[in-house]
Amino acid sequence: MNPKMGELRKKAMALPLLPGVYIMRDKSNEIIYIGKAKALKNRVSQYFGSQNNHAEKVRRMVENVDRFEYIITDSEFEALILECSLIKQHTPKYNILLKDDKGYSYIRVSSGDWAKLSYVLQKQDDGATYIGPYKSSYYVKTAVEEANKIFMLPTCNRRFPQDFRKARPCLNYHIKQCMAPCTGRVKLRDYRESLEQALDFLKGGSSNSIKQLTAQMEEAAEKLEFERAARIRDKIAAVRRMGDKQKVVANKVLDEDIIASFSDSGKTCFQVFRFEGGRLFDRESFIVDSGESDTEEFLLRYYTMRTDVPKNIALDREFESIAEIARWLSEKRGSKVNVTVPQRGEQAQLVNMCRSNAAEALAQQKGATVREYGVLEELKEALGLDALPEYIESYDISNLNGTENVAGMIVYQNGRSLKSAYRKFKIKGFEGQDDYASMAEVLTRRFEEYYKEKESGEGFGRLPDLILLDGGRGQVRAVQEVLDRMKISVPLFGMVKDDKHRTRAVTGDGGEISIQSKRQLFTFLSKMQDEVHRFAIGYHHSRRSKNTFKSSLTGIEGIGEVRAKALLKYFRTVDNISKADLAELEAAPKMTKDSALAVYRYFHAEEKPE
Repeated sequence: MNPKMGELRKKAMALPLLPGVYIMRDKSNEIIYIGKAKALKNRVSQYFGSQNNHAEKVRRMVENVDRFEYIITDSEFEALILECSLIKQHTPKYNILLKDDKGYSYIRVSSGDWAKLSYVLQKQDDGATYIGPYKSSYYVKTAVEEANKIFMLPTCNRRFPQDFRKARPCLNYHIKQCMAPCTGRVKLRDYRESLEQALDFLKGGSSNSIKQLTAQMEEAAEKLEFERAARIRDKIAAVRRMGDKQKVVANKVLDEDIIASFSDSGKTCFQVFRFEGGRLFDRESFIVDSGESDTEEFLLRYYTMRTDVPKNIALDREFESIAEIARWLSEKRGSKVNVTVPQRGEQAQLVNMCRSNAAEALAQQKGATVREYGVLEELKEALGLDALPEYIESYDISNLNGTENVAGMIVYQNGRSLKSAYRKFKIKGFEGQDDYASMAEVLTRRFEEYYKEKESGEGFGRLPDLILLDGGRGQVRAVQEVLDRMKISVPLFGMVKDDKHRTRAVTGDGGEISIQSKRQLFTFLSKMQDEVHRFAIGYHHSRRSKNTFKSSLTGIEGIGEVRAKALLKYFRTVDNISKADLAELEAAPKMTKDSALAVYRYFHAEEKPE
């Protein structure tokens, strides 16, 4: 904790209730954070009070504050302008800092008769033709991909005519997205025609392209070139389908930015959809440390680095100074900018789509998919958790009438099983069958290891976000006593099965929570419960097999565990050992004549060895 917290709070409580900008500095006098406030006293004093309600980023910043200073302004809008200017000038560590490093993009047309289309970020002196530059890399990438599909141009690394007939056509040929010149059956004239049509499409857009293609189709029909006319007709249909798809995405949107975000575990992903002329023109993604007033600060940083501001901006959430932000953007644009938070209709649908893409981008960074993030979000809501359960441990007990009492622990990280973190436990504290005591022993041992390894933050040294037990309220109570005694604060629930051995509910101290109506969550928890049961029972079976092995081989005079293992490794199975003759047994590793004779007599009690 910051040793100067009391002194800083006392100074903050003496600030005026006026709008202004505050500047936080560390011990080396470096500016680490700049913010604005409608009332300086109220805003700044919040930093130096209770830290429980602050985001992790804010807590880290407060830990490093040595002193602060402030500048009073006449209005909150003036404070916003000053804050923006100071952040741009000093780039403090704990403010959101964005980099506009996308550069320009080009459409590349390779050299040679069988040229190919691609998108690149830099021009090279390689003899190719470059069209551009374009500011939006997303636009160039999407347009080139569409052109290659519509006009069935190859996107592989094969060279023509060098690679004619050297290999079979790839999947794109079979799904009608490539004319497959690699077969050697495509005429150069037809290929060049498709390439020119693709370039016309990229340069002139879909409307222009349809006009030109229609004229070419009619010309081919007049010359009785019906096959060529049919090919052009199919291209026209593909261009129209692509145009219809764009209309579905943005039917009434003209020039507008859609901005939405998704936050989890100290990170926030901001997604920006840029529309121009009713078409999704560009898409940008930014992942930053989460903090307070993130949306407001993101807008300031994003439009500071942007030279153009659209007439309309749609957001996914309200914030306190949205009117001041709109005024600042209007001054930057030179005309009124409408900043809205749509609640229904097409605009709201676009905002939701933008937020889903933000969740997907954040999930991909963590090695998950948006579907896996979705079920974790559903689990969080169903159980009333404070944070997304990214790291889940699940436990199950297995025994047979109290013998070979064992437990299995499985781990799910970001919605996927993490097999490297699976662990097995042999119950040591007692003999007999007692699932409650077994669960208590396993979790006690697990968290004893946590206190030994917590400095590493890995394996047992990491606390889970959620513990799920295979069992009901009895198991939950037994383990909760362990957690309380060991001062471990982790959400704990049990997974309850129905009479058909299917997961029907999750139980905790507050009673059962039904999950059968939540299809995705039901499938996820059922899969987890089946997996932990499989893992525990598999360990139980291996222990029983080992005991059976001990009783059948180590019960023979002169055969200890070492010789028994050597025999089993050499002959593979006990059945093969029982069928072996005396000479084969003597030849086995670690065997003597006396031990081989003892084994032979054990399996051939009624026979006399030669």
